[in-house]
Amino acid sequence: MGIQVTDINKQFGAFRALDNVSLDIPSGQLVALLGPSGCGKTTLLRIIAGLEFADSGRILLDGEDASNRHVRERQVGFVFQHYALFRHMTVFDNVAFGLRVRPKRFRPAEAEIKKRVTRLLDLVQLGWLADRYPSQLSGGQRQRIALARALAVEPKVLLLDEPFGALDAKVRKELRRWLRQLHDEIHVTSVFVTHDQEEALEVSDRVVVINKGKVEQVGTPEEVYDNPATPFVASFLGSVNLFHGRVDGAHLHVGEHALHVGRDHNVTDQAIAFVRPHEFDLLPVDSPEGGFPARILRVISVGPTAQVELARVDGELVEVTIARDALSALGLHEGDNVSLRPRAIRVFRGERLAA
Repeated sequence: MGIQVTDINKQFGAFRALDNVSLDIPSGQLVALLGPSGCGKTTLLRIIAGLEFADSGRILLDGEDASNRHVRERQVGFVFQHYALFRHMTVFDNVAFGLRVRPKRFRPAEAEIKKRVTRLLDLVQLGWLADRYPSQLSGGQRQRIALARALAVEPKVLLLDEPFGALDAKVRKELRRWLRQLHDEIHVTSVFVTHDQEEALEVSDRVVVINKGKVEQVGTPEEVYDNPATPFVASFLGSVNLFHGRVDGAHLHVGEHALHVGRDHNVTDQAIAFVRPHEFDLLPVDSPEGGFPARILRVISVGPTAQVELARVDGELVEVTIARDALSALGLHEGDNVSLRPRAIRVFRGERLAA
């Protein structure tokens, strides 16, 4: 089932949670709503579900206007961050709940319910816990049961609100890999809310980046990371080094240093540029290959990479990620002066931003 979100607006008192939001979510895709806390992503998810209603705009499910439909009529499954399992029910009964409370004429026979619940518990790899209670499960197991319960009613759309936010980092990583595999198996249109950039980029088919109630960019994980459409997207996705300067053609002027930006830009005295830590070359201080001078303040070597913290001549800090072997080959240490050469610079015209 495809989802079309058209011109959605929502206010809570004087606070505008969503500002003229429009989206097209193709059938069968796994889409992440990504943004900082308070940006409107959960409000949008709840409006799609029918748990909230927009002040204006439309929600179309499979081309039909569902804007005024009750949540029970939208054929959506909703997974909450904190599981919302019934503590007095077994795992089996939790998953079966949505089927057993259907009106009698739509309720499957008990044998069919048992068959469907057993199949779902096997799908989420927890069939052996059918007789346990939620208090006897780990956080990761509870979230899988919550997902199985949402799938039991055979929703056309699956909505997940920060599904792994309450779990520790290792379990979260395991579960998001599992969610991706599960989605590839069942192909139900899925939308999940997260503020975890790594989670969104690793799991989703497409990412919707939201800021202050507005959609900043929609694209594949590769598109939004490699080709950010706005300064917010560039700064929000992953680590970046921020530069302010002026642009003249193919060069960004930062102080007295000119950096090649790869293509001609319109002349402007107010430019914002972003360089990711892994997109720098560290060169000898007198290198003829260009760059700008900096001094190494600290080297943190963990695993196969090293994090190098440097100070520019104007005192601004720069972070560089480099392979440990490459750093060793260069023979660089804390206190050494080097030349920094960006391999890729993303330039935007605009006002100064806080570093």
